[in-house]
Amino acid sequence: MSSRVLRKLQGDKDIVDEISDTETDIPVSGGARRKQLNINRYDLLNQQSHSESEVKEDDNETEAAKSCEGDPNHEAVKRKKKKKKKKSGKHVNPQRSSEDNADIDEVERSVREVNRLLGESHLPKPTGAPQVNTKHDKNVHNKNILSVQHKHLNPNNELKKIFGSKIIQAEHKRKNRGRGHTKATWLVSGKDTWPQVGKSGLSMNLLENKQGIQYFTYEHSQSYRQIQNRFLESVESLNPDNIFAIINEHPCHIDALIQLSDLCKFSEDLALAAEYIERTLYCLECAFHPLFNVAQGNCRLDYRRQENRALYITIFKHLTFVGGRACCRTALEFCKLLLSLDPEGDPLAIKLAIDFYALRAREYNWLIDFADEWETAKNLSQLPNFAFSTAVAHFHTSNGETTKADSLLQNALLMFPGVLMPLLEKCSVQIDNRVMTHKFFSVNENKQSSALTQLIQLYVSRCYHVWKDSDLMHWLERNVHSVLDRVDKNDPIVKDYETKRAKRYQGPLPRSIARHILLSDIKDLTPITDDFSGPVLGFDPLPPKDSINIYTKPKRPTVSNNSSIPLGVFFRSILPNFNPNQIPPNLLDPPREEDGAAALPVYENANNEGGDLRQSVASLVGAMRDLLNNIRPPEMEVPNDADVDEDYDDLT
Repeated sequence: MSSRVLRKLQGDKDIVDEISDTETDIPVSGGARRKQLNINRYDLLNQQSHSESEVKEDDNETEAAKSCEGDPNHEAVKRKKKKKKKKSGKHVNPQRSSEDNADIDEVERSVREVNRLLGESHLPKPTGAPQVNTKHDKNVHNKNILSVQHKHLNPNNELKKIFGSKIIQAEHKRKNRGRGHTKATWLVSGKDTWPQVGKSGLSMNLLENKQGIQYFTYEHSQSYRQIQNRFLESVESLNPDNIFAIINEHPCHIDALIQLSDLCKFSEDLALAAEYIERTLYCLECAFHPLFNVAQGNCRLDYRRQENRALYITIFKHLTFVGGRACCRTALEFCKLLLSLDPEGDPLAIKLAIDFYALRAREYNWLIDFADEWETAKNLSQLPNFAFSTAVAHFHTSNGETTKADSLLQNALLMFPGVLMPLLEKCSVQIDNRVMTHKFFSVNENKQSSALTQLIQLYVSRCYHVWKDSDLMHWLERNVHSVLDRVDKNDPIVKDYETKRAKRYQGPLPRSIARHILLSDIKDLTPITDDFSGPVLGFDPLPPKDSINIYTKPKRPTVSNNSSIPLGVFFRSILPNFNPNQIPPNLLDPPREEDGAAALPVYENANNEGGDLRQSVASLVGAMRDLLNNIRPPEMEVPNDADVDEDYDDLT
């Protein structure tokens, strides 16, 4: 560094020290303080940086001049260097910066003076830093933790990371050949082969806005209600052709698309079933209100309304299909979206699946933050899935220090001992002899309620893939033996958790959990609900008790059993609407006159020349009697007595 720069820096340092001494020892007036503020300390740093850059440029020019001596292009090089030096010399003028600093508002200067007298720092805070409100707001908390990132809603972005962008783009172009008339949406990417939505009769309205939370609802037009009533009659008719007819006439009918997806799933055509769900979600998104923003997490839909349930059901089915394609990050975003629609009620109990997709997507920090912030209000640690998944998330973020993870896992094993044995069997792990023979982890010894058993089966069936990691299995084995040591030492927490297990999880499953199990479609797992009787519909499973209905369930058409032949009664007994109490005690009894038209036979020819029921049944019985009378056993040839005596005489 040159002596010129050193002298300049030394002089600036003396000025700074003089100003500091003046501010510390002497209370100055407003005019004197304004003069002091004209010197900006940050400008001194800028001058230092510019001085160093000038010295470096001077050194570089000297070296270049020495190396270019005798070069004919030396003059041109020097001219270029001078132009470059002029451009680089255009820096901020310290005097202008000082003038701007002198225009500070009187209020701000007063605040700084008070802060200096109170002993606090009078340096200005950076204006670019966000101001964080320390007050805890429940709605703001839910908005932050459940905010959705748009780029993660598209499964193609995640598939590009797995298979490569070229393969996914080529496949996407191959499927979307045609005219581009689809609307740009967030949740799904519309395909050109889908019919246009147009005016489907489905719309969304804003009901109210409370403290930054917006409440919306779907609405059906009069024409859409007529189609919906026709669809409900088609479901009651048990004829899928009627549903296909509705789809052909009205390709954007929501419940018909969901039902058609279920039919494709039953026929094991999962690709077509997933496409129908995407098409349903596309139609629902096209009806969104302009203020309905899925990314903010402050939009609510009331599940009690029949019109709003389709969005819940469709998102759940869609994230299930997306998760089956190994797009767990996308499925996690849809879980957050589904939970943000009703975080208090959670009508589909998405909390039973959100931890699984967070672990598979390796969003461990988000899962830990979510569990910590929702523990106070929702008691997530009392669910088997969160008790174990939170421990796994802490293990992956422990960086070798597993004290916190060990404590959480041991508490989960002590609270839910019935998880271990089914989990090890599902992972095909050979069980240790001590664990096998110990009574604590025996399912028979642990008296579990049916509700808790179903929660455990749900967790094991869904999350056993997570535990197939060798590191996790060794960690689990070590903590299982630690738990057995605590049980053998009669740790008081064992009795405490046993008491809690006996008091909680009693009664039937809540309807939200029962809906979750039904929609998850996990093999060998059927929800047990005692408070619901009736058929379970795929487009509206287990509606809430306080449902707000605009549609009534149509009655199935019944056929009088008094006018049926016995064979027809037998076949109709297979149908779900069969009532055995309506079977007449004697089909041969003549129809009564007071029955009127109800006693007339149903099966008649085109000319209404059908015979009487008594005559038809009597003729049938007579024919059967003649058939039985004509059946004779074959006669066996019996030898005569004389022949028998002769044969006997010959033998003797």
